[in-house]
Amino acid sequence: MRIAELHTYPVKGCHRLDHDEALVEPCGLAGDRRWMMIDADGVGITQRETALLTRLTVHRRPGGLRLSAPGLPDLDLDEPADGPKVGVRIFSNKPEVPARFAESEWSSAFLGRDVRLVWQADPVGRTIPESPGSQVSLADGYPVLLANLASLDAVNDWLVEGGDEPVPIHRFRPNLVVEGAPAWAEDGWLGKGLRIGELTFQVASHCARCRVTTIDQESGETGRQPLHVLGKHRRFGGGLMFAVNLLPELAAGATGVLRIGDEVTPLE
Repeated sequence: MRIAELHTYPVKGCHRLDHDEALVEPCGLAGDRRWMMIDADGVGITQRETALLTRLTVHRRPGGLRLSAPGLPDLDLDEPADGPKVGVRIFSNKPEVPARFAESEWSSAFLGRDVRLVWQADPVGRTIPESPGSQVSLADGYPVLLANLASLDAVNDWLVEGGDEPVPIHRFRPNLVVEGAPAWAEDGWLGKGLRIGELTFQVASHCARCRVTTIDQESGETGRQPLHVLGKHRRFGGGLMFAVNLLPELAAGATGVLRIGDEVTPLE
């Protein structure tokens, strides 16, 4: 079993970046979901309510990034290390976490409403309740998401049997994609460790899927699949499950590197 794909999403909800290798920090892959657009109430804007985010392309550089979207000039931004502090929420019913204001004019023009773009300067300000000492970016809940290509094949077999088109792995917006494991092998990894390259991760939980999986990540068009078929075959634990959430086993300030082709080994 090995890593087949590596992805980050620098602005929450944006089009993915593909990598041959990626730096791993305690809060996840470096640069992953450290920026987010927020509404007037400080709540993060995601593809769940705004599929237009699929058209947002981001190019990272040291100390900042460049935003691109159809019909707008590119915008180059530095990380606002001294910008005004902002309290933001990942979901409307969750506690605030600290961020820094970056800009609003370009982001508002892109989404066609009043929004602000913020940057998470310090991931230590957000932790996972069930994992004391953990760190997480502005992702929904966990630092790293791993998906299994064989499990996708199983989902696509169900889709084709029902007369629907297969979907690509990018519908599930993973950070790591593995190949060479049996379908649903990840179900047996829960609560255990994974050795990936030179790093170790804990498999914290299944990932309960939402309507983002029904959005074509290239066009922004929305349908009903694969949520409908997941509801038939993968409904357990209070959600429709596909992929697993990982916690990097890294000391504060430590880093490591993952590369396409790295071996993935379950630990007992």
